[in-house]
Amino acid sequence: MIARPGGLPPDLFRLVNRCDFFSSAVRSAGGTMMLKLYYAPGTCSLASHIALEETGAAYEAQRIDFSKAEQTKPEYLAVNPKGRVPALVTDRGTLTETPAILTYIAQSFPEAGLAPLDDPFEFARLQSFLSYLCSTVHVAHAHARRGARWADDSAAQEAMKAKVPQNMADCFSLIESLMFTGPFVMGETYTIADPYLFTIAGWLEGDGVDPSQFPRVLDHRNQMAERPAVAKVLTALES
Repeated sequence: MIARPGGLPPDLFRLVNRCDFFSSAVRSAGGTMMLKLYYAPGTCSLASHIALEETGAAYEAQRIDFSKAEQTKPEYLAVNPKGRVPALVTDRGTLTETPAILTYIAQSFPEAGLAPLDDPFEFARLQSFLSYLCSTVHVAHAHARRGARWADDSAAQEAMKAKVPQNMADCFSLIESLMFTGPFVMGETYTIADPYLFTIAGWLEGDGVDPSQFPRVLDHRNQMAERPAVAKVLTALES
């Protein structure tokens, strides 16, 4: 049990403590680490979901229903106070943010070969790609739906929304021409960057962008959909 910080309401503190206890005890009966992923359909949590499935590791997937605003409920805020997905509960605590979770998965299951862990430059190059998707491409996408995060003025929000197709197209033009090696993001080897690119590339049509402008990215998206782990996760999301 930890001491309650002064600014944390008692009810939320009790939930955090329960979550802390749970996260330190997330292990199967045999003592093997068990992971719990909180996800929502149509979000970037798909990347972490696929990566977990690729490892073959035991994990539990818990859906958060955004249509019911479950991400704002005290029970989920005790897991992730940011009120967003993904969140990954481990035996050492809870991780948030897609690049961090993907990196944790790759390092925790090195036998899956999801990152060039023994090559500092290539690993940094992988991190650079993850960071670009997270800090630039995802933000460009969010301007269409989450403009209130950046402006209260409705005209400003509409202006941001109007820029989304161009901004997303610019982002993917850079990925297509300079950042994507092929046939996978990093070259011949599949890594954690691939499910992340697959996830965000799946938003293009909804953002008013024709993916045929980016034939290499589109081919990657189509090939990814045929991978058994990807197909299994997508099927689970539809159920």
